[in-house]
Amino acid sequence: MVKREEARAKARERAIELVSRMTIEERASQLRYDAPAIERLGIPAYNWWNEALHGVARAGVATSFPQAIGMAATFDTELVEAAGDVSAIEGRAKYNALSKENDRDIYKGLTFWSPNVNIFRDPRWGRGHETFGEDPYLTSRMGVAYVEGLQGAEAELKVAACAKHFAVHSGPEAVRHEFNAKATKKDMAETYLPAFKACVQEADVEAVMGAYNRTNGEPCCGSKTLIQDTLRKEWGFQGHFVSDCWAIKDFHEHHMVTHTPEESAAMALQAGCDINCGVTYLHLLKALQEGIVTEEEITEAAVRAFTTRYLLGLFDGSPYDEISYEKVECEEHLAIAEQMTRESVVLLKNNGVLPLNAKEGKTIGVIGPNANSRAALVGNYHGTASRYITILEGIQDKVGHDGRVLFSEGSHLFKDRVEPLAWKNDRIAEAVTVAKHSDVVVLCVGLDETLEGEEGDTGNSYASGDKADLLLPESQRDLMDAVLAVGKPTVVCLMAGSAIDLSIADEQADGVLQLWYPGARGGKAVADILFGDCSPSGKLPVTFYRNLEGLPDFEDYSMKGRTYRYMTGEALYPFGYGLTYSDVEIQSAQVISKGDKADDGNAGLQDAAVKETSFRNIVLQAEVINRGTVDTDEVVQVYVKDMESVYAVPNYSLCAFNRISLKAGEVRQIVLKVDGSAFYSVNDNGEHVFDSRKYELYVGLGQPDARTEALTGKKSVKVDVAF
Repeated sequence: MVKREEARAKARERAIELVSRMTIEERASQLRYDAPAIERLGIPAYNWWNEALHGVARAGVATSFPQAIGMAATFDTELVEAAGDVSAIEGRAKYNALSKENDRDIYKGLTFWSPNVNIFRDPRWGRGHETFGEDPYLTSRMGVAYVEGLQGAEAELKVAACAKHFAVHSGPEAVRHEFNAKATKKDMAETYLPAFKACVQEADVEAVMGAYNRTNGEPCCGSKTLIQDTLRKEWGFQGHFVSDCWAIKDFHEHHMVTHTPEESAAMALQAGCDINCGVTYLHLLKALQEGIVTEEEITEAAVRAFTTRYLLGLFDGSPYDEISYEKVECEEHLAIAEQMTRESVVLLKNNGVLPLNAKEGKTIGVIGPNANSRAALVGNYHGTASRYITILEGIQDKVGHDGRVLFSEGSHLFKDRVEPLAWKNDRIAEAVTVAKHSDVVVLCVGLDETLEGEEGDTGNSYASGDKADLLLPESQRDLMDAVLAVGKPTVVCLMAGSAIDLSIADEQADGVLQLWYPGARGGKAVADILFGDCSPSGKLPVTFYRNLEGLPDFEDYSMKGRTYRYMTGEALYPFGYGLTYSDVEIQSAQVISKGDKADDGNAGLQDAAVKETSFRNIVLQAEVINRGTVDTDEVVQVYVKDMESVYAVPNYSLCAFNRISLKAGEVRQIVLKVDGSAFYSVNDNGEHVFDSRKYELYVGLGQPDARTEALTGKKSVKVDVAF
């Protein structure tokens, strides 16, 4: 990052000089998300608001990737970085072309408000599918990879990434504008903040966005504790901070911590919020007149904003200015998206029904409201594809003339009938008929952005996008019962971005696949997996609970009882779980290196904690064998359990993983590096401490829990580590 640091210093110098030539009115005007042009200085209008959670969004055609939760299921940081690079290239291509047409509208700039690195702590949260799941380590690895892909490795930013929503934000959506999320210092440091810290300190993320809610009493977009003390002073963040959209007006309208728009604008600016997505910063000049903000505070925010614009080359030119519009949705990018879909699909159950054979001339019944749904392909915050391939279409293309594909919608996504004047469950008789006339059934159920998403989002059919429970809509439960009762071999395909109660499918279906929201052309890759052209290899980045029993209230932000690290009950499908079409096993594992011997400077380190962290770096070697007859990818996972510290998480934590490819019969030796920071605990003051000398590491293909062992028939290999 040395090149970036030097470039930032020069960009800041240029920004200071440019801002010095602006009037105070002009400086304040540039702190809006829709910053107007300043023609006398040759500054064009710029809209800061753009989205790219899984491909460039909301500005026309772009390559469509699986939603972020599906990207997380790949456990493939290199591929996630490649997806970020694709989004950056296409974002540049669109910006280069559209700015030449003087189109500087919303969603057409180079500041992308992605990734979402909030922790998916509760399965009811509607926006959880925008995240990388429930685990802070996995989220940090995916977040860093995506940021690095977006921003590039050069001194100049390819595009500017933004880690959101800082911090402690995961519902409920309906009350987010007034909600106070109370989190202990331990939970903050142990769960809610690590991914943000990694994005700042490892990936040098250019922007951070605040959350709507309060955290421990302070509105996040006006929190001195979060923005000044933690983000800038403790972590050394150098970029700009942006509010969530219209969050600052919540200070006086809903949180009631201020009385006027002027006070709210002042509170946010003084806390360090540079860019206002919304209109409250229109009151900054009046706040200045009232003496509650200073000219210096407005100036510093403007300097930070223009530092980013200089780093993007918006005034001096950029090496990315020549990226052609032909890069948008090009074959290379579509191939990366297709690979992402293949790696994201999680096989949850298979009694031998999968893979199907497309050449046997059989009749395949494809049933369900998501089978031919474009909405279920793309999730939310999506772009537009030039072509969509639904699950039905993917199966039809795969079977061709070698068999017959029958289709029934089966039910509405959530209403009790498809046709308004019809009887209740008006498509079930057709679905049952299709099942009876089929040799095998593919039942596609789930949700889409109208049922889980963001409060107030245009695609959301409800005021809040949260789920009331983990059940499928009643219309789909009735459909599943009717189809399974026919008794034909049935594969249930779930298209959803969160944990759903699949107990009936687990008990009665022959196969269960978790497809997430697989991207605009996702039906092709899904068909490849259904028919065995490739083996499924995704792993769950979230716990699939049996039900809500035992989970704390949605409004309770304590981590006790939540996620695989803290839960006490048994999961239906655990975090990290996923089957393949082959038979892979960890044969052995051992420590081959302890301590960071490669760093000759360790002896001179002044920070005792850094010394200790480096001292505890571990390198493992594992022997992996594919005993099966199918080539497959697998994800080798390492979990750590602290055996002594009273502050340790109750269960264990993911601390390393490695996606590998194995030929049938292949034996491989792989190396897994466990960073020394995996061995610290967090005390009640939120401090990272090394107060244990004994640990257990588990190397396996999932968690070292009894449920994963029962589902896979495989045990993790335990490695004792003592310091």
